[in-house]
Amino acid sequence: MTSEAHQKVTASHLERSAYLYVRQSTVRQVFENTESTERQYALRQRAVALGWPEDRVIVIDTDLGQSGASAVDRQGFQKLVAEVGMGHAGIVLGLEVSRLARNSTDWHRLLEICALADTLILDEDGIYDPAHFNDRLLLGLKGTMSEAELHVLRSRLRGGILNKARRGELRFRLPVGFVYDSEGRVVLDPDQQIQESVRLLFDTFARTGAAHATVKHFREQGLLYPTRLAAGPRKGEVAWAPLCLGRVASALHNPGYAGAYAYGRSRWRKLPDGRARNDHLPPSEWLALIRDAHPAYISWQEYERIQQRLQDSA
Repeated sequence: MTSEAHQKVTASHLERSAYLYVRQSTVRQVFENTESTERQYALRQRAVALGWPEDRVIVIDTDLGQSGASAVDRQGFQKLVAEVGMGHAGIVLGLEVSRLARNSTDWHRLLEICALADTLILDEDGIYDPAHFNDRLLLGLKGTMSEAELHVLRSRLRGGILNKARRGELRFRLPVGFVYDSEGRVVLDPDQQIQESVRLLFDTFARTGAAHATVKHFREQGLLYPTRLAAGPRKGEVAWAPLCLGRVASALHNPGYAGAYAYGRSRWRKLPDGRARNDHLPPSEWLALIRDAHPAYISWQEYERIQQRLQDSA
């Protein structure tokens, strides 16, 4: 520990507690990347070397398995900010900026509160006082680099996914009525009951012209509709349940039933409150659309007629 670091730590800082923030981005990293987790916990000894007693080094590790892209779902980070704001923290310890935040807004908010509360920040490289311009500038640059690193990682992953999607080779969860065969091709579900149920849905809509009427017909006839479970111990299995309006709408809007490979039919957009919103896009803005990619339940012309009918009745 350098003498400069010791000079930054005053009696006022030592009177308060030291807060060590520990985070890994995913549950898989928690179990597999144990070295990083151990290095983060080892920062407690840095606080002790600076003069904090061990019982005053408070570890916040409730965000293990949480991404640092936003503070919305990170209760541990929110608690840390609150403790700093109330003047309880003399120093905040994190292995690197990316452990504390991958988002510039969250990072600069923490810096601002630390500067107002006279709270130091320590990472693996050194100790900083956010109230001092040079330290604040360096911490700001570190935060920007951390956010840029996350952007680069996402772009690389996204680029690979998009290339596979444009070739029609990216596999994703198929709508009920389709399965992958042993060679990875999309084929009709071999279960004839499932096939007939899907065909009946489209035939009923063609006859009635309304999604509500389609649901009503299934209910009056006492018919159940198949759905493939997406989660739980029976994930991937087919379950039968009464047909609902949402399931009808999902089937009618899905170009897969017309034999098309489609990817990127919607776009997630972050809202100011941190939540995400899913916006549906017109076909001209889809990332990939390959017609006649696999067997179909309806023709492409019928699919287009259905979309026009739904739009007219909306």
